[in-house]
Amino acid sequence: MNRRQFISSAMALPAAAWSAPAKPNLLIIMTDQQRWSALSCAGNGILKTPNLDRLASQGTLYLNAITPCPVCVPARTSILTGESMHGTGVTGNDAAADTELDCGPSFDNLLAACGYSTEYHGKYHAPYRMARTYLNQVPYAGKRVPGAPSHRQQYLDYLDQHAPARRLKPGELMSKDFDRPYTPARLDARFKDPNAEFGQGEVFGWLHVPKEHSLSAYTVDEAIHSLDRLKGGPFSLTCSIGPPHPPFLNVSPYWGMYPDRDIPLPKNFEHDMTHSPYRERATRMAPYHIRDNVRCGLSIYYGMVKEVDDNVGRLLRRLDEHGLTNNTLVVFTSDHGEMMGSHGMGSKMVFYEESVHVPLMMRFPGRIQPGTLVEAPVSTMDLFATILDYLGVDAPRREGYSLRGPSPDFRVSAWAGENVPNFMVRTRDWKLIMAKNPASRARDALFHLKEDPYEMSNLLGEAGDRARYGTQADEMKERLLTWLDRAGSPLRAAVKERRFA
Repeated sequence: MNRRQFISSAMALPAAAWSAPAKPNLLIIMTDQQRWSALSCAGNGILKTPNLDRLASQGTLYLNAITPCPVCVPARTSILTGESMHGTGVTGNDAAADTELDCGPSFDNLLAACGYSTEYHGKYHAPYRMARTYLNQVPYAGKRVPGAPSHRQQYLDYLDQHAPARRLKPGELMSKDFDRPYTPARLDARFKDPNAEFGQGEVFGWLHVPKEHSLSAYTVDEAIHSLDRLKGGPFSLTCSIGPPHPPFLNVSPYWGMYPDRDIPLPKNFEHDMTHSPYRERATRMAPYHIRDNVRCGLSIYYGMVKEVDDNVGRLLRRLDEHGLTNNTLVVFTSDHGEMMGSHGMGSKMVFYEESVHVPLMMRFPGRIQPGTLVEAPVSTMDLFATILDYLGVDAPRREGYSLRGPSPDFRVSAWAGENVPNFMVRTRDWKLIMAKNPASRARDALFHLKEDPYEMSNLLGEAGDRARYGTQADEMKERLLTWLDRAGSPLRAAVKERRFA
């Protein structure tokens, strides 16, 4: 979809007289591990996402939204609280099992205190204390949370009722995530050896579960039932859809919907990574160095996103059926992206665009102009202040900014760890990746995104380049130091002392 088509399609939302009640509603739809380019409105020429394209055209599409952290729990906690990992103290996924960690309140905690009915359905992957104000008992994802239901077990109980388990047929394996048969694809860790040890991110194939009972469909069904209950408003409803996070499994008809032979390889697939901060990591990801493997993975990944789009369409239609569209702020985003063969890597936890650049769109008839495109960088951490601003609720000051007002020309993403890049600062055209202190052995990087959108030329890679682009790198570093001031980070002094390596 080009820009003219995007703006033209905005007219698909009928104009209506604006007579909003005192408290508008909020619907948040969040996927897990969906990169920005996995949208047809982002220019993907293979994948078709008409429902998300339509939602974007009826409001604002943010062209350069980044995650505050390219890992699930820190990113989701920042979205809920408007604080970075330095403000929340959440630096890894283990924090999701912490029932006492006080890093809130979340925007939903504040809305509940203002009389909103709040529910959350799907994957809750944040410190569980903030989930206590939801009207439903929110299932946890990941490690066990005392006194809380497991999201996986809830879904397995549902499958037992609607899609009972059966014996394996020849060529099938058992999915340990869903306890149902699947046919492995060539990228699957057990494709050649069914007894191989494997992790969730190494599962690729065709899951033999009816599409109406898939995880995506189940989660959206739960959100639809919630809309039916909460339609009297005001409400805040989150629909947290697990895919396209691994395991990478398609149900029919999405299996094979995008044939491998039609999938172009990422432009940076053959990047030699000579001066990359992630060269050692890429070397360890041998399955993503094979062309057919990457095409296979993208085929399945696109099928998962297409299924998400179809189910999002069902949820938005129910919003229409209840007459709630004109008084509901709808937000769609993802917690972080997925490499899936770009730079020869899979998964996330890096500051390349495929990992940190995420979809973000908002629709609010009468409040947000249809067909709006925002090129300035924003962060999903800004959603806390933005949501409360649109809903007319006073918000405590947090690190994020309301996207209705002025904000800096850059955003930051952060990641914990030793001898790895810890910060990314991004403007519309430039990106700096750097470590947190002088002692780190990590390589720093500067990319001119306007001229090098696939990030294959590290302008700090050679001594001559560091001299030529040192001023630009220093300007980006100053932006990072400004951000660290706002975050109250104890790392500011060490970052200031670091010389680019």
